[in-house]
Amino acid sequence: MSRGLLIVISAPSGAGKTTICRFLLERVTSLRYSISTTTRPQREGEKNGVDYYFLTREEFEKKIENNVFLEYAQVYNNYYGTSRETVESILNQGYHVLIDVDTQGAHSIKKALPEAILIFIMPPSIGDLEKRLRERGKDADDVIQLRLSCARDEINKSYDYDYIVVNDVVEKAVSDIEAIIRAEQLRSAFQIDSNSVVLGE
Repeated sequence: MSRGLLIVISAPSGAGKTTICRFLLERVTSLRYSISTTTRPQREGEKNGVDYYFLTREEFEKKIENNVFLEYAQVYNNYYGTSRETVESILNQGYHVLIDVDTQGAHSIKKALPEAILIFIMPPSIGDLEKRLRERGKDADDVIQLRLSCARDEINKSYDYDYIVVNDVVEKAVSDIEAIIRAEQLRSAFQIDSNSVVLGE
């Protein structure tokens, strides 16, 4: 059984990453989503091992000491992390793993597992991203401006990624990522040099 691919996706807030990941999981039957571990309180309706793996802060910090995580971060006083053991187990079963993290987490994963395939979801423009954020109607103007500032920083880091996919039309972006996965499967199967271009499967 061949080892699966590790697909890491990042995007600025509002760029459509969640929607794209949902479609990918529906359409690529060999793809499995990596469930994150967190110390934040479990919300009503959430299930341990389905939505997140919920740990106490003490348990999480013990795992940090034992180098359990491929990447982790502290957000609003709660930890979030990706378990190396969970990811490795899925990959070794021959499934592809989809991880949804920010740019810092993506680079940590790439450092730990250089074979990880980093894909950055790019909005068509900052203006388009601002329009999407405003149309969601969830955030005040100062929050939107903060998100846009963070988006510019993330976009500046996107050029370290293996692929950049522009999400102008969701269907097209999903198809582009499916094509990337097919190409990377061929590279892996035939041990093609990473600088080669694979077309026409």
